[in-house]
Amino acid sequence: MTDPAAEKLPLKEVLKMLFRASKGFWLVNVVNFGDGIAYFGILNLTTLFLGMKGLGMSDAMTSHTVSMFTGLVTLFMFGGGFISDKLGVRKALTLCLATLLVGRLMLVASPGLASAAAGIQPSFLLCWAGLLLMAFGEGVIQPALYAGVKEYTDARTATMSYSILYAIMNLGIVMESFVSPYIRTDAPFIKAGSVQIMGLGKGITGVIWLCIAVTAIMLFINLFFFTAKVEARDRIHMPEPEKKDAAPKTFLEKMKELPFLDARFMFFIFALLPVRTLFAHQWLTMPDYIMRCFPAQVGAKYEWIAALNPIIIVIFVPLIAAFTSRVGVVTMMIIGTSISAVTTFMLVPGPNLHALLAYVILFSLGEAVWSSRFLEYVSDIAPAGRVGAYMGLAGIPWFLAKFTTGLYSGSMLAKFVPATGPQNSQEMWLLYALIACITPLTLILARSWLIAPLESKK
Repeated sequence: MTDPAAEKLPLKEVLKMLFRASKGFWLVNVVNFGDGIAYFGILNLTTLFLGMKGLGMSDAMTSHTVSMFTGLVTLFMFGGGFISDKLGVRKALTLCLATLLVGRLMLVASPGLASAAAGIQPSFLLCWAGLLLMAFGEGVIQPALYAGVKEYTDARTATMSYSILYAIMNLGIVMESFVSPYIRTDAPFIKAGSVQIMGLGKGITGVIWLCIAVTAIMLFINLFFFTAKVEARDRIHMPEPEKKDAAPKTFLEKMKELPFLDARFMFFIFALLPVRTLFAHQWLTMPDYIMRCFPAQVGAKYEWIAALNPIIIVIFVPLIAAFTSRVGVVTMMIIGTSISAVTTFMLVPGPNLHALLAYVILFSLGEAVWSSRFLEYVSDIAPAGRVGAYMGLAGIPWFLAKFTTGLYSGSMLAKFVPATGPQNSQEMWLLYALIACITPLTLILARSWLIAPLESKK
């Protein structure tokens, strides 16, 4: 007998059901929208806030700090699901938002501390403490949001619900990116005859205060609207209780089940590490590169350039997925990573606004091609009953990419694109492009081996 909840419905019917979805589902997405604004609004400007024009950290210390922060976000995500399961989605979101609010207040307050005569500055310590709290909050809130979608939708709308979650997050990023320059700079934004509207000129701290206000509003909404009554009334799926094995497995049996021993899985996820470094450079290298190598009027609109990525992702990820569903996963991975890697060579000739915009657009299209297929391959290669373990470990290379890229990106900026003195961004981007090309070349060489286990299952 077919479960009616599992029946496939036409897209029109699915959308109708979603727009009539429960209050709980939309409250989860309100938090998701606000988090997209606040997290990425701060992340886009973190290197500038920490650097010589802000807190005064060196390029190397700045990149190490941002790398540690983003790496910890991913690291906390590995255990964030357990916290969400333990507390429940509503309480987990409240905990995360409260933690993020405190962390962001500590971050914005850090420049106000008096400087020490020598050694580590107190402002650095407060900043690092704030970033640690923010990393924990972000690491837990992501699995909580996905768990919320699962709990407040059924099988007929689940796929589209996750797409909406991803799209709403990116919508928040886009909206903040367009507002941020107006708050940060005093550049002219609207000219109509004799009427001219100037930016507020509140600096990066002004943008952070906006993100703090958004966080506070989300916490208020979660506390006073997402009540225990709403949670109990609207929840469709209750979290499944842990199943106890009849016969406990031995240590050796548990070791044999670890995804670490699956050679194809490990090869595949680590083959993506080189191209993933380009994603880390979007916030570790790109802000200072634009500010230092381009005219001031371009730097004043930096966030608008960064906003091109989420706009393209929102539009093209579902379209490309729909039109290429019959194309093999590995083939799409090769095409997508090749686009992302090869387009980086557009930055090699030197700073050029048209080349920069073309790079961001094409790089984002490459991401749209392969990003949605990555987890599909992981789920296909995972044995039955162990998909969750494989999915969890699939994020390790992303953690390594964010962590390791920051270990050298600051030194590279100081060497090739210093704040003052001769600059040579050409060699820097050439090296980064060559590193990224390792991924598609590796996938091409191993394509037959990677495809074989998928074909054998059919």
